[in-house]
Amino acid sequence: MPNDHLEPLILMSLITTTQQLADFCLRQQGAEFITVDTEFMRERTFWPKLCLVQIGGAEEAVAVDPLAEGIDLAPLFALMDDPKILKVFHAARQDVEIFCNLTGRVPTPMFDTQVAAMVCGFGESASYETLAASLAGAKVDKSSRFTDWAHRPLSEKQLTYALGDVIYLRDVYLKLKTLLEKNNRALWVQEEMAVLTNPATYAAHPREAWKRLKLRTDKPRLCALVQELAAWRETEAQRVNVPRSRVLRDEALLEIAYHPPQAVQDLARIRGLSGGFAEGRQGTEILKAVAQALALPLDQCPKGEERRHVPSGLAPVVDLLKVLLKQVSEEHGVAAKLIATTDDLEDIATSDAAEIPVLRGWRRELFGTLALALKRGELVLGLKGKRVVVTKVGTSG
Repeated sequence: MPNDHLEPLILMSLITTTQQLADFCLRQQGAEFITVDTEFMRERTFWPKLCLVQIGGAEEAVAVDPLAEGIDLAPLFALMDDPKILKVFHAARQDVEIFCNLTGRVPTPMFDTQVAAMVCGFGESASYETLAASLAGAKVDKSSRFTDWAHRPLSEKQLTYALGDVIYLRDVYLKLKTLLEKNNRALWVQEEMAVLTNPATYAAHPREAWKRLKLRTDKPRLCALVQELAAWRETEAQRVNVPRSRVLRDEALLEIAYHPPQAVQDLARIRGLSGGFAEGRQGTEILKAVAQALALPLDQCPKGEERRHVPSGLAPVVDLLKVLLKQVSEEHGVAAKLIATTDDLEDIATSDAAEIPVLRGWRRELFGTLALALKRGELVLGLKGKRVVVTKVGTSG
């Protein structure tokens, strides 16, 4: 097992050439793991613009400048693909999305310290600063977090901040790895990695874009309108590479869906849309999308998210399950939201055979079995001093 603390890194401040990058990646061959972070901009674009990639290797940490003239990132992508080297991220989703967009592949194998921290009792969304302080004894200066990462040259302060995101991450990873092994929870994190390592997680399918709006309705025609409009917006935003809201704001999209325009003059009356917009190419395409949705047979229209209704009399059961979840979370040091959601608790209250994650694998072992027993009256919740205790019926706690 590796030491739980590494020697200080030798820093190379910035890589700006393909040869420097290739040499660095070659030096990482045989490494057990590397730490990875990115800096990007996406306020004005649909696709995130990669501005910097930071990597902590066995003996050095570097910042790779993907905007440097003539640089080829192929050696970096090969390193991300190396199946023998674990890629360690913190809150990996957005970083991995960038690599997936650029290469069509997810860096593998992968480890997310934020997920591991939830399993190890550091709360529901432990920040990098918190973990660096508690596990690496480091104070992270986040004052450069929202600087313009696309501007060149980068300042020394920016580079120091950026490299800090991978330097301390090495110790954070090793400490979490030790805790996971001590508590026999390494497999729990592997299960959670399945979502982050699935390329489908990062796919931007226009026909699925309407689900972001979380439309709660039982009106299929309305759902069809929202789906067509959101698909058009997604395609248009990707085409011109601007944020969705720059094409059509959510409020305007929903207004169009609720009051489907039949002609240009109808569209021009929608709040937030100009007459020029309605009369132009985009207005024409919106009217076409509306017409397609209105012409779709009712039985082919999509369905919105069902309004969840807890059956009469089961609300107190859900409340008891919430108390049990909190007790189990605190007792075992696992973030409650990683174990179960409120929707999960409502499903358990409704059915013993609900097809939900909390009734499978380690979640069932930790909480699901207890939840079902509580529901059946085989367990009771009580107080012992200021602490909630769980007691089997017929015994004393």
